[in-house]
Amino acid sequence: MHRPSAHSLTAYTPEYQKAEKMKIYIVRHGETALNAKSVMQGRLDEPLNESGRELAVITGQNMKNVRFDVCISSPLKRAEETAKIILKESGNDIPVVFDDRITEIDFGELEGKRLSEMGEQGYLFYSDPLKFDGFPHGENVYDVRKRTGEFLEELISKNDGKTYLVSTHGCAMRAMVNGLFDDPSDFWRGHAPYNCSFTIIECDGGVPRITALDRVFYDKELIVDRFKTFT
Repeated sequence: MHRPSAHSLTAYTPEYQKAEKMKIYIVRHGETALNAKSVMQGRLDEPLNESGRELAVITGQNMKNVRFDVCISSPLKRAEETAKIILKESGNDIPVVFDDRITEIDFGELEGKRLSEMGEQGYLFYSDPLKFDGFPHGENVYDVRKRTGEFLEELISKNDGKTYLVSTHGCAMRAMVNGLFDDPSDFWRGHAPYNCSFTIIECDGGVPRITALDRVFYDKELIVDRFKTFT
């Protein structure tokens, strides 16, 4: 089945619409079975587990005051499913389009391994990712930052006053907004993004500003900080 591309979203926008501030809600997908096992899934196309779906439902139900104009997702099932649940539960009846640039980092030969099986490479990926050379036959953080950064820059350049939902992954999410921080050397910002957490960007006149980092629309007692198991 043919899937529409995010590249096809560009359309004429009347000047009066640009008076509205553009907002971008970037969400990390809900939990999967591999997440729960601390397995590095990367490009593995794992669906949400029951807990992941429930968290996405709660998130969407608590976002009924947000009107999304456009939704863009990584093509991986866990991101797509998260986006569709949030849209449905928040009352936003819009299609999901896909962009390969916001898929997760490619772990290469270490795809599907537990962190404990990744040795020094896994440790460096979480402790000092910008000095990490990359996974064998996979990517490094700079690769992910380049493609996700190009995606975000292209999106911001639209300056169309619309509100976007972008559904992606943990490393891809941090890489996408890395260049917006005063100190980009702090890649993880203390932890990996929580499942169904948001980084929210507001653009005024094409100038982006992060207004929320790791915002959750559910009870904080439901947060699982998997970064603690990685470091």
